[in-house]
Amino acid sequence: MTHSTLTAPVLPAADAAAGMPRPRALLLDFGGVIVTTAKRGTGLDDAAALAAGMLDRGLVPVPVGDVRRSLEAGLTALTHWKHASSRRLEPRELAPREIVGDFLAAELPARSRALLVAESSELLDALQTLISDHHLRPGVRRLLQLARSRAIPVGIVSNAHSGRSHRRILAELGLADAFAVQVYSDEVGMRKPNPGMLELAAAATGVAPEHCWYVGDTFDRDVVAARRAGIGAAIVTRDKHTDHPPFAVAQRPDAVFDTPAELADAFEAALAAPADEVDEAPAASSPRAPRRGALLIDHGGVISASHPDVDALLALGEHLSRLLSTAEAPLSADEAATMIRVARERRAERKGGSLAETTPFEFWVECFGADLDDRARAVLTAEAVDLMHRYGRAKSRRTLRAGVAEAMERARDLGMPIVVVSNTLSGRAVRDACAAHGLAPLIGAYVCSDEHGVRKPHVGIVEEALRIADADPASSWFYGDKPHADAEAALAAGIGRRVMVRGGAVVDDVLDSALAAGKATDVVDDANGLLALLRQVTPTPAVS
Repeated sequence: MTHSTLTAPVLPAADAAAGMPRPRALLLDFGGVIVTTAKRGTGLDDAAALAAGMLDRGLVPVPVGDVRRSLEAGLTALTHWKHASSRRLEPRELAPREIVGDFLAAELPARSRALLVAESSELLDALQTLISDHHLRPGVRRLLQLARSRAIPVGIVSNAHSGRSHRRILAELGLADAFAVQVYSDEVGMRKPNPGMLELAAAATGVAPEHCWYVGDTFDRDVVAARRAGIGAAIVTRDKHTDHPPFAVAQRPDAVFDTPAELADAFEAALAAPADEVDEAPAASSPRAPRRGALLIDHGGVISASHPDVDALLALGEHLSRLLSTAEAPLSADEAATMIRVARERRAERKGGSLAETTPFEFWVECFGADLDDRARAVLTAEAVDLMHRYGRAKSRRTLRAGVAEAMERARDLGMPIVVVSNTLSGRAVRDACAAHGLAPLIGAYVCSDEHGVRKPHVGIVEEALRIADADPASSWFYGDKPHADAEAALAAGIGRRVMVRGGAVVDDVLDSALAAGKATDVVDDANGLLALLRQVTPTPAVS
């Protein structure tokens, strides 16, 4: 395994204290801060003997050597999983049953694996102290005494496969009552660098994150989590993993100490300094309110007009015929095209009022292939994603509607990001169509229902587009053709201008009613009307 190497400078305690906010709560990692661990020479053998004994008692014996090999492979795989999880923004923790069933016992026979999964919490608790010894780090007791003497609440925030084992170890060290709260990943379902763990701990101490110190021993988990959570001071006590993160990490701590003893010195110095000599953490500022609006635009009927394409559908039928025909069950292109129409009807019946988008598997296997044999359904399962793209391109010919390119160019001149927000079975086909129209350079992103998971009028699809654009809803525009989908979703998201276009999928009377009711703010004949409205807008200042 290749690790990055990072040597972090150690700051003198007084210098470190001067550069950090006065702590009102102290949050500590468990391993690498409160304790350091050392692998026991017989640890893996003892762990295998314990697990094998559990299996023997259940009358599903497995040779201890097989158990040991499975445990060792599982622990190695878990290490890789932990490193990969550290790249995620909000990683979740594995449940004890997942750790045992999918990792530690994955190679064992089904009955023995089932027994160990059922006893997973007991097994993981025992493994912690069988595989490694835990030693209290120098300075921890003094640090905790200093915090208690100044009524500073202390919490633990630790990634753990067995929080109960950590609690047990603390009790054995005589520290069970030293903490206001203990947050363990297996107990709360998330793991660092998920900032939620630190936010939870801060809330439990009654102190805002910006007034907390958080101390860990890793950059990829602890320092990153602290920065994401807005912790006032991110501090590292160096341990065996500190200078060898699994990948490059941009975030840096406010201070690095070799031991908690040096941390205790800095903590004492920060608490002893007069308030006016300590840089207090500034009050948490609310996220910057976006100053610009965005242009969100539907695709079908809006960017382009759709026309049935019989030849393209027949070509798709020929492709399906090649995939699915056998000597015993031939399928002609015409039959396949008819089955596509039936699949569309079945899809409509299945959807009902649900706003969840139909998946490729649902359309091709469950709707198109409902009456086919197992072999054909297996082919459709494997080919469903590609078939959906082919279908998205084949079901209609697209022609660019008048004024669209010019309106988009005007929006860009105004500093408005453009996001296509489309209900579609194939976002890939939507991108193909926009590229064919020469619009791709003007479009910042696409939020398509098949990729997002829900359809308009669900507000979530519009909210995602606003997040991408970093846009103020009230200053943003939605250009669509369906009041019941486009205007309704835009209104729910707080979009200020909801412009509907004639000539799409909805008759004029419905558009006029939406305008009269306030669901739409404007109705235009084509995108030249949108362009005229945009010409009345002054440019937005550049966003810093």
